[in-house]
Amino acid sequence: MAVEASGPDLVKIVVLLGSAVVAVPIFKRLGLGSVLGYLTAGLVIGPFGLGLFSDPQAIIHVAELGVVMFLFIVGLEMEPSRLWGLRRDIFGLGALQVGTCSILLSFVGITMGFPLGVSFIAAAGFVLTSTAIVMQVLEERGDLSTPRGQRMVSVLLLEDLAIVPLLALVAFLAPGGADATLMDRLTAVGIGIGSILALIVVGRYLLNPMFSLLANAKAREVLTAAALLVVLGSALALQLGGLSMAMGAFLAGVLLSESSFRHQLEADIEPFRGLLLGLFFLGVGMALDLGVIAKNWPLVLTSVVSFMILKFAGIYGVARLMKSSHREALERAVIMCQGGEFAFVLYASALAVGLLTAENNAVLTAVIIISMVLTPLMIMLHDRLMPPKKQSMDGVEAPDGLKSNVLVIGFGRFGQIVSQPLLARGHTIAFIDTDIEGIRDGEDFGFKVHYGDGTRLDILQAAGAATARAIIIAIDNRAATKRIAEICKAEFPLVPVFARSYDRTASLELVQAGVDYQIRETFESALAMSEELLVRLGCEQTQAADVIAEFRRRDADRFDLELSGGLYAGRALLIGNIPIEQRRTEDAT
Repeated sequence: MAVEASGPDLVKIVVLLGSAVVAVPIFKRLGLGSVLGYLTAGLVIGPFGLGLFSDPQAIIHVAELGVVMFLFIVGLEMEPSRLWGLRRDIFGLGALQVGTCSILLSFVGITMGFPLGVSFIAAAGFVLTSTAIVMQVLEERGDLSTPRGQRMVSVLLLEDLAIVPLLALVAFLAPGGADATLMDRLTAVGIGIGSILALIVVGRYLLNPMFSLLANAKAREVLTAAALLVVLGSALALQLGGLSMAMGAFLAGVLLSESSFRHQLEADIEPFRGLLLGLFFLGVGMALDLGVIAKNWPLVLTSVVSFMILKFAGIYGVARLMKSSHREALERAVIMCQGGEFAFVLYASALAVGLLTAENNAVLTAVIIISMVLTPLMIMLHDRLMPPKKQSMDGVEAPDGLKSNVLVIGFGRFGQIVSQPLLARGHTIAFIDTDIEGIRDGEDFGFKVHYGDGTRLDILQAAGAATARAIIIAIDNRAATKRIAEICKAEFPLVPVFARSYDRTASLELVQAGVDYQIRETFESALAMSEELLVRLGCEQTQAADVIAEFRRRDADRFDLELSGGLYAGRALLIGNIPIEQRRTEDAT
């Protein structure tokens, strides 16, 4: 007897959780990944397997919230400044990839004799890569914050935006769709833009005060409820405006990315996100209609192969055109060559207006699901043929219960120099770094350096951050430095944090993150060289020292003004009577 997918049913919940608990560890042990485990489990318990569920779509509709929450957490990692920095990848790389692949894949349907409109909609649905799969893969591989991972995220964001004009195009291509008035279309666009602006206003002016009020109430469960309210409310707001739920959740995450409650929100949402995302993949596996595949297997097989090969070629070609390496382009093409969950939305809309027949929709849905099932296998094959370059961990230890006066994160040239005077005065120092060769080099000179990523709270705790008298962030990664500083000040507020800064902007960000002391990595060395140069050019030593001291004072004044928001006034105060050549020099600094 099938287990109905509607209504409260304890048996249904036990079956879903049990299938995931059994399948996922097995597939991960075999190296096939958790996504394929969920999909297979869904197929086994679904209507075309054991028949324990008769309505997989009900599971998918609920479990789509997992994708929504995933994008909210991704948004929390995307500060507006960082997102603005990705604009070229989003609207350049993303638009080029989507456009190229849409054109290539449209020829598949045209070659098979389908009308141009149907061929384009079928192709466009397949071009919308699975956000859930790609994000899960990037997270499991630890690539979500790497440059190559960020480029994939940028493309996914553009594809989320693309669903809006594609749905409008479906309405236009439908029988009678061309009769829609210009006012109808402008109204739909206006509602969408209005939804985004309303969400931005609410996020900018209301969310932080709301969380501050709830935090003062000291009710943890209320904060968790508020976090869920923010995610689901923002998703609903944009859905009502004709946009995607995922976009709403992502935008809410971005708006809260600079909030002091960011880490709390991430911790509250994470359990729900993981469970619902797993249920989403289970539902997709259940929805694979084996009857449709058996009846139309030549068409399904041809479509899957053609779509995946052409999309692979399009992604690889665009990546190489945009100067990515062969290895990165190949990896991106393998990870992103499947169709995605937004295709189900697009095809359902096309079915509703008569652009696709029920059989067309079933075949295309099967094509999308099969491509999603094949993706983990392709990734596994790619990793076997082109394994990542891994360094040996022999002799390298992770931190475990370290105790020291000072924790130094980063054993590069900066960390080595800053530690020498401390060691000379008898202070004990714990070093952590992720550069295995640097760790081994340190041991050759008598330094014990442990392997550990400072952006992980568990590593900081194991390295003794909670009991240290000071923490020094000495790495040369600007984004990671800021994240470590935020975690340290949130989790160890009584421990002073000293940070190496990349430049003036990074210094401003670090001060706002709460560090107790920051210094630009080249600032003092550049001033020392300038002072010596002035002496060599004829200045008296005291005069040269006065010039440098005055420059340092003016720079500090300008920094304070920039920190308080008076960037323009700071520039006027600093360089009002300084020759233009000197202005350029100071601006460059």
